Amino acid sequence: MSVSRVHEPSVRAHDPFLRAQLAIAALFCSLGFQYATWAARIPAIKADLDLTAAEVGVLLMAAGIGAVASFPLVPVLMKRLGSARLALLSTLGLTLLLLALAAAPNYPVALLVMCADGVLVGCLNVAMNAQGAALEARYERNTMARLHATFSAGSLLAALLASGMNAATSSVATHFGVAAVVLVLLAAGARPCLLAEDARAEEKEKEEKSRSRWTLPSRMTLWMCLAMAFGTVTEGSMNDWSALYMKDVAKASAELAPLGIAVVAGMMVVARLFADGWRSRWGDGRVVVLGSALAAAGLAFALVSGGVVPALVGFACVGLGCAAVTPCVYVAAAKQGSDALALVAAMGTTGLLAGPPFIGFVANSSSLVWGLGVVAAAALVVTLCGTQIRWTPVSG
Repeated sequence: MSVSRVHEPSVRAHDPFLRAQLAIAALFCSLGFQYATWAARIPAIKADLDLTAAEVGVLLMAAGIGAVASFPLVPVLMKRLGSARLALLSTLGLTLLLLALAAAPNYPVALLVMCADGVLVGCLNVAMNAQGAALEARYERNTMARLHATFSAGSLLAALLASGMNAATSSVATHFGVAAVVLVLLAAGARPCLLAEDARAEEKEKEEKSRSRWTLPSRMTLWMCLAMAFGTVTEGSMNDWSALYMKDVAKASAELAPLGIAVVAGMMVVARLFADGWRSRWGDGRVVVLGSALAAAGLAFALVSGGVVPALVGFACVGLGCAAVTPCVYVAAAKQGSDALALVAAMGTTGLLAGPPFIGFVANSSSLVWGLGVVAAAALVVTLCGTQIRWTPVSG
């Protein structure tokens, strides 16, 4: 008995599920970290390149265009490279693009860098979710919500690093250089334990293709696409515009401005760690509907009240309310089949990268308060979509 207890931690440390889960989590963390790193320095990039709010919006739109362009490319790369190799190459490419953005001498070069960034974000998003789905299928254990939590953890880490680097130096290049080291370490840690391609999943896809050609998505799938798109618009816009809102509207200091992202990401990390329990107790539908409603109400409160403290409270509501939306919709889409899952994932990437530029156009034509008002409206759309999706009933 005592011998088995002595060896129990060692057995747990060599658990293949845990090792693969940590490796895949590193991919999710890398994407959140890279994305939030450049998002947190948008005010500095805007000042360095002397950009208007509309030009910042176009810069973000370039990333969205790159993400859309990646969709026909991803299936080919997945087939030739596999999800593990594609994920690692995408992570390293995003690291180099972070350094390129810091060194961009002018606006056109920055646009090209952001377009390439969008392509690689699309590749990494599909590859890491494929790894997560393969992990769940292989071990028949639920883990997707916690994997998405590490995306938020990466964003939180990036925001805290940005706040510290802002206090230490105004150099974007130095900040992005430190961030690049973190990304390389994450990729190196993930590489040995990523999963090989799931042969059964490939065979199933071949059978589906031989049985029928592409068909129009169902009404249910379209509601899921809308929920995913507007959910990621809400999440992405808070990452891209919260620092600028804190600085220009709430009048926060340069050191406090990145904490807007930190609050959103921190609440999302905590909520996603508990999301599986909430889903089991209340059901995915209730979690999505009530959560998105909380996000909309909290952000509206922040915009109406003004000031740093209401902003942080409202941003916390957004992080808490939106945390479980994408994991729940991914699970629901997977139950509709691989075509539905691919389409919903594509809408998620599009919303994440193409939504924030639209907020920039609204902010340029009116104000950033109205721009974030659109984000609150997007959260309400998720609430509506959540009432139309047929969720799996709560067992027991």
